[in-house]
Amino acid sequence: MLAVHDKRIADSISRLGAENAFQVLARAKEIEATGRRVVHMEIGEPDFDTPEHIKKAAIESLMGHDTHYTPSAGIMELRETVADYATRFRKMPEPYTAANVTVAPGAKPIIWNILSAILNPGDDFIYFDPAYPAYGSASTYLQANVIRIPLREKLNWRMDLDELASRVSSKTKAIVINSPHNPTGGVLLRSDLERIAELAQKHDFLVIADEIYSRNFYLDTEFVSIASLPGMKERTIIVDGFSKAYAMTGWRLGYAIMPEELCKVVTLFNNNTFSCVTSFVQKAGIAALTGPDAPVVEMNEMFRKRRDKIVSGLNAIPGLSCTTPEGAFYAFPNVQQYTHDDKALANFLLEQAGVACGGGSSFGPAGAGYLRFSYAASLDDIDYALAQIREMLPKFKA
Repeated sequence: MLAVHDKRIADSISRLGAENAFQVLARAKEIEATGRRVVHMEIGEPDFDTPEHIKKAAIESLMGHDTHYTPSAGIMELRETVADYATRFRKMPEPYTAANVTVAPGAKPIIWNILSAILNPGDDFIYFDPAYPAYGSASTYLQANVIRIPLREKLNWRMDLDELASRVSSKTKAIVINSPHNPTGGVLLRSDLERIAELAQKHDFLVIADEIYSRNFYLDTEFVSIASLPGMKERTIIVDGFSKAYAMTGWRLGYAIMPEELCKVVTLFNNNTFSCVTSFVQKAGIAALTGPDAPVVEMNEMFRKRRDKIVSGLNAIPGLSCTTPEGAFYAFPNVQQYTHDDKALANFLLEQAGVACGGGSSFGPAGAGYLRFSYAASLDDIDYALAQIREMLPKFKA
C-alpha cells in the first residue's frame, strides 16, 4: 500500500495497492537500456505476435472509419460473439445472450467495476492467497472485509475446501476463484468446483470466476467453468479477455459475463469510467473468437514445452523446488531454503543475473518464500535464465 504524506491527496489512496510486475518491468527496461541482456519473466505477457487474421480485421475496421464512440457495454456484434463463444466453450446448459456481456479495455477495469457494483463497506469478500493483485487492491479500497484463504503447495496450489467451508457464512457477499491460477499455475478440478457451488447456493453468495487463462490449460481433461454447473449460471460472474490466449496484451480488450441485471449496473460503471472500448479493437476481438483456432493451440503447445523445460530446470538447481503448473504460464518455485525474503531475491536475480521475475509475496502473504517466473519467454531465454540462476544463486546473501 502507498504511504501518503501530501495532505492534498485523499486518505483512501493508502488503501490502494500496485501490481509489482509492472514496477519490475520498468527497472528491467532500464537495465536493458545499458546494453545488458535481461530475460523478461516478470510480466504475464505472451511473447508471440498477435495472429495475422486478428490484426487484419483491426486494420480493415480502422480503414473503414470505425473510429467513433461505441456503447459502454461494447458493440452488439462483439457481445453476441462473446455470448456464443462462452456458451459453446463452457458447454453451458442454457445459452448466454448479449445482455449478459459487458466489454472493457482489459480485464482489470472490469474487475474494478464488478467489485464496485457489488461490494458495500464491511461486506465479507473472499479470495485465495496468493492472488492477482487487483482483487486485493480493489476490495480493500472499497472497504470490504477481506478474507484471504491460503492456497496450499502440497495440494499443487488447489484450495483447502474444508477451510473455505469454515470461513463462508450468510455474511459472505462474493468469492473469487481463478483457475487456471495466477501466480501458481494451479487448476481447480470439477470436484472442487462442485463443492464451491454447493457452498455458494447454501450461503447465497456470488462467485467471480476469473477464467482469463482458460485456454492456457495442460490437463488431459477439458476445462470446466463453475458457471456450467447446476444452479450456478445466475450467481457466477465470469471474467475473461483476449490478452493471454490471443497474445493481445497491448490491445486492451476484456469482458465479463454475468446475470443481466448485474450486467446493467457494471455497464453503468463502464459509462462513468472509460466510456467505451476502441471500436476497431472490438472488431479484432470478433475475429479472434470466430477465426481459426490453430494459432491458440500452437501457442499453448509451445507454452507446454516451455513449462516442462523451466520446471525441470528449476528442480535441478540445489535448494529450489517447483510443482508442475497445470495451467496459465507461470512457474512458482519454493526458495525457502535460501530465503523467505522473496522480493530481495527477485531483486538480486534482476540486478546481478539479468533475470526479471516476481517475488511471491507481491501476490499476497501466502506467496512469501516463492518466486513467480512467467515462461512466456523463448526456450533459449529459459535456458539462459536457468544458467544464470544456477550460477548466481549461491552468491545471494539473505
